[in-house]
Amino acid sequence: MAIKVRDFEVRLTRNKEERRLVRQLRYDVFVTEEGASATPEQQELHEEYDAFDKYADYMAVFHNGKIVGAYRIIDKKAAEKMGGFYTETEFNISKIKKASDNIAEMSRACVAQEYRENALVMRLLWAGLSEYILRRRIAVLFGVASWTGQKPVESAQAISYIYYNYLSPVRLRARVVPEKFAEGVDTRMARMNILPRAFVDEDIAKKQMTPLIKGYLRLGATFGQGVFIDKPFNTYDIFVMMQSKNMDAAYQKHFYGRENALEHLDVKPRPMLTFGKLMLKPITGSLNMLGAFFEFLLREDAADAELIEETPESDEE
Repeated sequence: MAIKVRDFEVRLTRNKEERRLVRQLRYDVFVTEEGASATPEQQELHEEYDAFDKYADYMAVFHNGKIVGAYRIIDKKAAEKMGGFYTETEFNISKIKKASDNIAEMSRACVAQEYRENALVMRLLWAGLSEYILRRRIAVLFGVASWTGQKPVESAQAISYIYYNYLSPVRLRARVVPEKFAEGVDTRMARMNILPRAFVDEDIAKKQMTPLIKGYLRLGATFGQGVFIDKPFNTYDIFVMMQSKNMDAAYQKHFYGRENALEHLDVKPRPMLTFGKLMLKPITGSLNMLGAFFEFLLREDAADAELIEETPESDEE
């Protein structure tokens, strides 16, 4: 499935060359700009990758033949082939894995530097993820969100605000594993309640959040407990989780006229009952099938959007 808005397009990559271009974009963003470490082989190839890329899907935004934004997506089948999810190198996600078979991990979100002022690129990535969730009946989408650097105290307001207001339900809450910190990193830096609640200022907290984290909050995300210091990647990470029912709940009043219209949906093998009819139909032609959701995500660009059904090509490494 591809979603097109004028000369922009979002879809899963189709072949090895497109996958290579995604990894090159990741190198530009994470290694060149943000200072992540790279092996000699990665430097030579100008590609950022790890052991979790082999069976992952790449969601990419194309503009005039160039990949300008991307996500890596790992579903449960891919994770089983690779021995787990990437986030398990930082967080204990056993509660989420027990709750539902229909889970998928999102990671390595990036947008080319010259396109970051164009909000359409990120909205297209979210529209692509939304279509992916509906088509594959994903109940829980999760991953990590990051700040560049090694000092969580620099984002103390944001991290503390999230801790006091947006932790995931206990039954699904991921927890950081400080024992997996690199040698020499103080495990006390894993705490999220850096500031007492009384000292947290919402306005300052939101200014300290990255655009991606603020976007996750708007979509109805909740967060795991703890901060992971990723020394090789030069980031500090928090765990982010979106239950499909709650992601839609953020827009329920807009779409259905009341805030709890999807209250009956839960993390079960068939979590998307309200949207089940949509998922059982072929999604072709225009935005008619997913119109309300895409219209909200794409906003003024929705009128120019179209959905195109594709015959997938081999996407093996």
